[in-house]
Amino acid sequence: MKFLDLAKVYIRSGGGGGGCVSFRREKHIEYGGPNGGDGGRGGDVWAVAVDGLNTLIDFRYQQHFFAKSGQAGMGSQRTGADGDDIILRVPVGCEILDEDEETVIADITEVGQRILLAKGGNGGFGNLHFKSPTNRAPRRANPGLEGVERTLWLRLKLIADAGLLGMPNAGKSTFLAATSNARPKIADYPFTTLHPNLGVVGVDNAEFVMADIPGLIAGASQGRGIGDRFLGHVERCAVLLHLVDATSEDVAEDYRVIINELELYGGHLADKPRVTALNKIDALDDEERAAKFAELSAVVDGPVMQMSGVSREGLVEVLRAVRVEITEDRLRQKKADQIESGEEATGWRP
Repeated sequence: MKFLDLAKVYIRSGGGGGGCVSFRREKHIEYGGPNGGDGGRGGDVWAVAVDGLNTLIDFRYQQHFFAKSGQAGMGSQRTGADGDDIILRVPVGCEILDEDEETVIADITEVGQRILLAKGGNGGFGNLHFKSPTNRAPRRANPGLEGVERTLWLRLKLIADAGLLGMPNAGKSTFLAATSNARPKIADYPFTTLHPNLGVVGVDNAEFVMADIPGLIAGASQGRGIGDRFLGHVERCAVLLHLVDATSEDVAEDYRVIINELELYGGHLADKPRVTALNKIDALDDEERAAKFAELSAVVDGPVMQMSGVSREGLVEVLRAVRVEITEDRLRQKKADQIESGEEATGWRP
């Protein structure tokens, strides 16, 4: 299935049916009277998160979603039928944005979550509704309310516990393939990865989801290379694993380029916990390895780990460091939820 993380859709809720002006005229009924029914309400437009989807490719082939309008009221006090709702089935992690692509209408993060995007119009009142002691034969009815028409953007942000960052050919796809059952494309040229990949990684009887995104280069925020549009897929991650290619001529500059792009992207992405690892150390001898390690450690604010996705040297230690950050993030989130719900960290009490 082709990966698509951004789609534009046009939606319109159904309009309400008009009310009916009608009177009883029956042979053996001495007194007639108004009996026009109300119109039916228009259908709503909903977005529902479903399991098993990880792309917006369905919206490439269908962009227009129009709900049915309600039927008009009829005589004999018959109310018109309501219009059918229409449902947009989206993957978990989808953001729904307004037409300006900046205003977030909803952020769907759980399977089964339902968001009302456009409410259907109410049906109009028939003349039976206006009957009163002083107006025994009303001859008016209301038209139904019109539906709501909107243009929306759907933006998918994959839900993963950890995200891989690095320059092109830093070994991100090799790392994901070595630690999970994912099979991303691996080659010896830049920009092998053209769309994000997910893999379930296991270490010490614990599992977490890791996301691999296309590599960044200097000027990605201005659209160079593939740009930084895939950085949204690691916004939800608890920790970022930054891989630096040990065979690069200047590992310190490679590190600074990625950090600079994170800061330019914004959204507190640069403030997320990071684990920095010097990758491809199997291609260096001991002297070169020590020199590259010292050069990178001089610019990194924190510890630097060494590993190789090919020889698997240092792989488990890196995964353990990532898992520790994920566990701490989950504990912080749990504590924040307890505070928000009014519970104390020691547990609920009346």
